[in-house]
Amino acid sequence: MPDMLLPAATEHHSMQQMVAHFSLLEPLFDAMPDVVFFVKDNEARYLIVNTTLAVRCGLKKKDALLGKTAEEVFPARFGEIYTAQDANVVRSQNRLVDQLELHPYPGRRPGWCLTSKVPLHDTHGRILGVAGISRDLRAAEDTHPAYRRLAVAAQHIQENYAQPLRLADLATLIDMSVAQMERYFDKIFHLTPRQMLLKTRLDAASRLLAGDDSITGVATQCGYNDHSAFTRQFKATVGITPSQYRALLRTAERR
Repeated sequence: MPDMLLPAATEHHSMQQMVAHFSLLEPLFDAMPDVVFFVKDNEARYLIVNTTLAVRCGLKKKDALLGKTAEEVFPARFGEIYTAQDANVVRSQNRLVDQLELHPYPGRRPGWCLTSKVPLHDTHGRILGVAGISRDLRAAEDTHPAYRRLAVAAQHIQENYAQPLRLADLATLIDMSVAQMERYFDKIFHLTPRQMLLKTRLDAASRLLAGDDSITGVATQCGYNDHSAFTRQFKATVGITPSQYRALLRTAERR
């Protein structure tokens, strides 16, 4: 998603133009059940959303989201990190591209998405807000000629995520160069091999945190020799620390 430049005018008029500009895309994104689409102002409040986002928030009407921040409509462990992302895009005016992250789905079921956000400017360079999409991760059909070999690599990651995994060894396993493997991974799974490894490790961590193993023990079982590295990676992706995630799970169990 390239940075967007909108015609210069008063800030209020520019904001109106921005909303009108992106409103034209609303029907298109409403037809995509596996894509979340939104436009927010420079204080991270929703201006435009698609139907998928409303459904993810458990709402029947999109208008119920308008004027609110993600922190106000998502569970705390999700909303806080989304709003922090928005603030960082506005502050730094840098794009966020294909960030692997957990999203809530209907029934409180978490799922994985790739999120991209871009700052919105007028032609004077004033920051007006943020536009973004989150794409659900779905495995491609097995009709791609490289699918079978890539499936072997994916299975190897799933079965050996607790071990140190080198890209070169993974590529050798399926008789490809590292560059070929990365290109086909993106084409078929919409993930890099490193992102798939991260996703697999954090999927496992989320399950293990429901048990009684120590946080250090969970980290080790998920391929992290450094407890602090595990905590940083988990928080960067999930939005809260492993300890906070475990506390949320136990609170939910008591309800």
